[in-house]
Amino acid sequence: MSDVEEIGPQGLGELKDKVARIIEEAKRQGATASEVSVSLEQGLSTTVRQREIETVEFNRDQGFGITLYLGQRKGSASTSGSSEDDIRQTVAAALAIARHASEDAFAGLADASLMAREQPDLDLYHPWAISPEQAIELALACEAAAFEADPRIRNADGTSLNTHSGSRAYGNSNGFIGAYSSTRHSLSCVMIAEDQGQMQRDYFYDVSRLGDALMAPSAIGQRAAQRAVSRLGARPVSTCEVPVLFSAELATGLFGHFLAAISGGNLYRNSSFLEGALEQVLFPEWLSLDERPHLPRGLASAAYDGDGLATYAKSFVDKGRLCSYVLSTYSGRKLGMPSTANAGGVHNLFATPGSEDQAALLRRMGRGLYVTELMGQGLNLVTGDYSRGAGGYWVENGEIQFPVQEVTIAGNLRDMFRQIAAIGSDVETRSSIHTGSVLIERMTVAGS
Repeated sequence: MSDVEEIGPQGLGELKDKVARIIEEAKRQGATASEVSVSLEQGLSTTVRQREIETVEFNRDQGFGITLYLGQRKGSASTSGSSEDDIRQTVAAALAIARHASEDAFAGLADASLMAREQPDLDLYHPWAISPEQAIELALACEAAAFEADPRIRNADGTSLNTHSGSRAYGNSNGFIGAYSSTRHSLSCVMIAEDQGQMQRDYFYDVSRLGDALMAPSAIGQRAAQRAVSRLGARPVSTCEVPVLFSAELATGLFGHFLAAISGGNLYRNSSFLEGALEQVLFPEWLSLDERPHLPRGLASAAYDGDGLATYAKSFVDKGRLCSYVLSTYSGRKLGMPSTANAGGVHNLFATPGSEDQAALLRRMGRGLYVTELMGQGLNLVTGDYSRGAGGYWVENGEIQFPVQEVTIAGNLRDMFRQIAAIGSDVETRSSIHTGSVLIERMTVAGS
């Protein structure tokens, strides 16, 4: 096997051939079933700090993941080598592991009749012809705009431009082989503001499949500076129970916790507070959560899942009611349910947006905490108890009064989901989860 030289649609044929040949090698060595993943990736990463170049890195990587079955016994091995000897040895290693593995009645490939038959073009591949010198120039311009935005910006904590291209293929012995190419480009800026002895740090970033679609570097730098400066003078507030508004970029995490709670792996391990919640009303009746895997240029779009099943649009929550779990072939078998074609995760989740912008949600909240920063991992997925360090802004009479730091917000996710009063029109599009700001009717804010 020769190395794959090209990333992009032109190299997918060779990538598929490699998958097919590995599957044949696995069969030759005695595997009863097999599945193979091959990836080829390259990227450029540049970082500047304090108007100086800090790092310039270029990477190019290739990897093979091989999973083989001997009946109901499973073994996996991986390699970065692509020679015939590398593949033979990796297949042999996976088989050796399988021979010593315990039998698992739920292990094995998805049914051949369920494999994806069509692979629509989702427009995910848009390489960015940018040189290291150009990348450095953009990063320096971004940081310069941040320094120029406000004299209280005294330091920088790194401005990075990253561009990534990759091709991936997956195939199995049930006759499925799929492949696609994708790109991902980002520019981020982290700045530090200082005034009257206090320092505050904040950031801003943008990400896109297309390099030319990124927000202008100057705009990213200015936003990072504005956010850092706006946090100067932050202080705690007294402990209270008030409404809490999660900014859109943090609200994605709330729905991320929900997805984790309805994922098959956590459900069959009895480690989710939503075990047995199917068909229950968990959210307000106006709220729905749906998956759109074939969104052109979507950051999480995919034509097939990690088992080779065709992805499809579906609702997980319909008018407040939990109508589907998130299941792979294996977790579905464990739970006695069919796969939802979500091996590897959910592809582009959308929460029902409202018509109110952030300012309108602040007015609706009246008095409470607008959260723009979360710290720690204070979530117990078994009970749903939620407690996180937080920062943001105190709101009175529907208007921001002062920045807040060193507080903790706490509640239970079941209660928080039911108490969602509104979702804003300010939809976050830089994530695989699309949601506006989320207003929770009441949470405990623990401060001084």
